[in-house]
Amino acid sequence: MTADPRAAADRRTFIPLDPSLAPPGTRAFRDAGGIPADRWHADQNGETLVPTHCCFCGVQCGMYLRVDHGGKVFGVEPRNHDINRMRLCPKGINAYQQVNHPDRLIAPLMRRSRDEEFREVSWEEALDFTVSEVKRIQQTYGNDAFGLLGGASLFSEKTYLVGKFARVALKSRHVDYNGRLCMVSAAGANKLAFGIDRAGNPFSDILLTDCLLIAGSNVGECFPVMTQYVWGARDRGATLIVVDPRETAIARTADIHVALRPGTDSAFFTSVLNVVIEEGLTDEDFLADHATGWEELKTKAAEYPPSRAAAICGIPAEQIVQVARAFARAPKAMAWHARGIEHHSQGVENCLSVINLCTATGHIGKPGAGYGTITGQGNGQGGREHGQKSDLLPGGRSIMNEEHRRQICEIWGIEESELPPAGTSMMEMVWQMQRREIRGLIGICNNPFVSLPNYRVVKEGYDATEFHAQFDFFLSETAANAHVVLPVTTWAEDEGVMANAEARVVKHNKAQDPPPGVRTDTWVICELARRLGAGEKFDFPDSRSVFDELRIASAGTVNDYYGITYERLEETGGIAWPCPATDHPGTPRLFEDGKTYHPDGKIHLQVVEWHPPMDPYDDEHPMSLTTGRTVAHFLSGNQTRRLGALVEQTPRPWAEIHPSHGFRNGEPVRVVTRRGSEVFPALVTEAIRPDTVFVPYHWPVPTAANALTIDALDPRSKIPEYKVCACRIEHAERIDEVPAPPVAPGHVAYPETQVSRTDPLPPTAPQGRGTSERS
Repeated sequence: MTADPRAAADRRTFIPLDPSLAPPGTRAFRDAGGIPADRWHADQNGETLVPTHCCFCGVQCGMYLRVDHGGKVFGVEPRNHDINRMRLCPKGINAYQQVNHPDRLIAPLMRRSRDEEFREVSWEEALDFTVSEVKRIQQTYGNDAFGLLGGASLFSEKTYLVGKFARVALKSRHVDYNGRLCMVSAAGANKLAFGIDRAGNPFSDILLTDCLLIAGSNVGECFPVMTQYVWGARDRGATLIVVDPRETAIARTADIHVALRPGTDSAFFTSVLNVVIEEGLTDEDFLADHATGWEELKTKAAEYPPSRAAAICGIPAEQIVQVARAFARAPKAMAWHARGIEHHSQGVENCLSVINLCTATGHIGKPGAGYGTITGQGNGQGGREHGQKSDLLPGGRSIMNEEHRRQICEIWGIEESELPPAGTSMMEMVWQMQRREIRGLIGICNNPFVSLPNYRVVKEGYDATEFHAQFDFFLSETAANAHVVLPVTTWAEDEGVMANAEARVVKHNKAQDPPPGVRTDTWVICELARRLGAGEKFDFPDSRSVFDELRIASAGTVNDYYGITYERLEETGGIAWPCPATDHPGTPRLFEDGKTYHPDGKIHLQVVEWHPPMDPYDDEHPMSLTTGRTVAHFLSGNQTRRLGALVEQTPRPWAEIHPSHGFRNGEPVRVVTRRGSEVFPALVTEAIRPDTVFVPYHWPVPTAANALTIDALDPRSKIPEYKVCACRIEHAERIDEVPAPPVAPGHVAYPETQVSRTDPLPPTAPQGRGTSERS
């Protein structure tokens, strides 16, 4: 065997660690192969360490996947990437376990009717049946009778293919993705105000700020590793303001915690702006040079004095004044937000009200001063940039813009008349399925039976389809309702890029070959396209070839990836777009020159008018139900509900309620909305408003929070109003049982993940101050 000269070089340059200086565990890490891991090899115990990134949230922590001598992933090590600096959260630590999990789908499943049982079939039979159904439905009802739903946890190369496949191979206008449930309110606000859809500052700028405002984000549980930036700012003396109805872990440490009533965010932020104006704390020079719409906004802000907003929000008026002074007087201030203010029928307005405050105080486009939104899914940013969103084409182009359409048609080699118009949003597509306007569907990397609101409507819509195929590597609740299930690779079995919450493009590397019978999403999409007669437009042997076309398709746009290559990503650890040339360093911070991406270079301030949530309160439903994530689980739970350590940590959902309601910890509490009712164990804590109930949403019926939520949409972003609906709570006799995850025929649910599911009690103290003790 020929020795690897790079390994020899590593041995020559190896410097022993000084135990007095090295962090705990560093020696063990390096002894396991940490030094040569960045060169894809290790010579200890036949093990290889493959550098990659976590598959879960938008922080995109760097990690190494440990691969044994047989080529199988068997473990994980933290990676000293500058995003996470050796830190991983509980989900990241356990993510590798899904790669070779016994629940993995390893053969296509098929049935011709939902009355039949699934049977394993060959790829040939599954693809033939899928294509025959596509053709039958489209020939009978028209091209738009077939739709496609993608996902924001896919690599960007695959999201590009989803959009292209829908429009070129299916020739349908109906394509959207589950990022519609995540980031689109922030995207809409950013486009209106700045002409660009991304965070304005990198995470590292948080370390430089003097005042950090976090709105609607449970950072400690949803983005745990991002907490290091918050603590770093606090160590420098920065003031921390948290706006959230719950006293989350991050809110407990805040200088100011604004526990406002759900659905009142824009009233609060516009009132903060009112105080800033009244006390002469605006940056008039910045506004004059860099903004439009200021006079109209001032007039509207005058209608929201603290006394009015305090009554709307259910908070002291003095707190509004306190926030205004802290934020406006800080030499450098930043605002970050997430789903807590975006999941509303006024989500775009909520985000705009934060942008208005940052702009009025001049906290835009500077180190330590700016505005950003924290992406929920791993590729929540990149997943909406290159064409799987119903109204967008690659490079963030508008499908309604004639010039943008012409540009993409030229790249794709089709006539402009062949490119369909804009489609509808994910929830609207479900309504169309109910009405039988959409009769066939392909789903990729999504689980709407858990993730979409108003489960009854979702189930009716999917049941009304004549044909439904789903791509996945586990049998999700949605896939279990399909006609065809196509087994595809995990993130560790393919390569590709994602863009994290900073808009930093990072590269995921392949760590192992997929199991026999499993194919990449890219291969499946291209094979379907070939069988539909569009094969010459989908001649992509791998992700790298797709990325080469994506780069060309994005060149010259706001979302310019042209200068980003796989080789540069390997070398640098990530590049923030726009990056128009291969010698361009990328753009980690926007607006440093005071200019936005609107033609006039200005920030376009927008007038915001608060309105009540869409689900009205009454005597029968006097309280607010709000939903969110918990640290152990991710989105619909199709991955994390199969990982033993995570299930043991958080085996089931609960109803978080205030002690004033008279429940004991663990008692059955029925949560009732106009959509139905479910019974959860009570988690009794002073860390939530008395008029609010919180239920995490990672589980299916009969313990699904989204069986209770309302399918009202923001009129501009079309995001559902997950974060507030009217409810009541009642005493109940028995807690609803948590179902096991679905498994393929002939498989038994992995017992390790089922041990804790029958635990009737909710989690303990980490959820908040005043939590009752378990007995």
